[in-house]
Amino acid sequence: MPDWQVEQGIGEERAILFRRGKPVAARIHVPGNLTPGSVVECKLVSKRSGSNRGTVALPDGRKSLVDRLPKHVTAGMALSCEVRRTAIREANRTKLPLLRPTDRLPQETAGLLDQLRQEGERAQLVRRFETGLWETFWQDAWSGELRVANCTLFISETPAMTLIDVDGPGPPRQLAINAVSTIGRCIARFDLSGSIGIDFPTLPARSERKQVDQALDKALSDIAHERTAMNGFGFVQVVTRKIRPSLIATIQADPEAAAARLLLRRAEHVEGAGTTFIEAHPAVVAALRSSWLDELQKRSGRPVRLSENPSLALSAGNAQIVER
Repeated sequence: MPDWQVEQGIGEERAILFRRGKPVAARIHVPGNLTPGSVVECKLVSKRSGSNRGTVALPDGRKSLVDRLPKHVTAGMALSCEVRRTAIREANRTKLPLLRPTDRLPQETAGLLDQLRQEGERAQLVRRFETGLWETFWQDAWSGELRVANCTLFISETPAMTLIDVDGPGPPRQLAINAVSTIGRCIARFDLSGSIGIDFPTLPARSERKQVDQALDKALSDIAHERTAMNGFGFVQVVTRKIRPSLIATIQADPEAAAARLLLRRAEHVEGAGTTFIEAHPAVVAALRSSWLDELQKRSGRPVRLSENPSLALSAGNAQIVER
């Protein structure tokens, strides 16, 4: 059985990784966004004086950063560029994609299934995940909390790094040890990458900090990374290559759109004859693109009716079948 299952939803593609039959990680791809490894044709807009870095324009007019520019290229020249990092949306800004010139020919941006297969993963399409699987991943990413083994991890995305705060009852050393295996699972579960700061309880004894370091080495053995040793304040920094936003960043950076896409998923899989009635917070209704609603009507074969309800939380929208 393939390790990854991919669901091609409306407005987004979703994937869940299974190990020994258990769901352990998830990923989102929003069609239209650049994907790591894809090749696009660009036009060089500017090149920094004395540098091999600059800015390029994509075919749709969006701007991207580019590095390792050959010395002979000048503004206005066309380039084939490989995507090294997608756009990373943060609370108050968006980091532009990072591209690099290549001799490869431009190609269409791969969907999530092809992305996984290009990475050497086994993946297959499914019509729908088992009930509750995606919702569990989504709710954990929405809240930024993961509760396992008598400890809670609070995950926050900041412009500088992803922060994981360890909290829970019991002696600090035992809490830190309990949290280590959860942290390894947390990084995979939410597709975390880049600079990751982990705030453990303060452990004054060097021997205790060494025990946590050894446990962390084991927990992160399958992840290509560099990290610091735990300092006297219980802080550890883990660094991996960042090529795309995490599950948490994708959902929390634009919560209205994320909630709208989840609502469309619910609406798509409601069964019965009649009209698909969608009720949601006004901000979520506003985030429902007309193209998404057209696709919902096409897939379901039912007309769609929207209703705004300011009393509902962003994530509490609902979909049901009503008489025409």
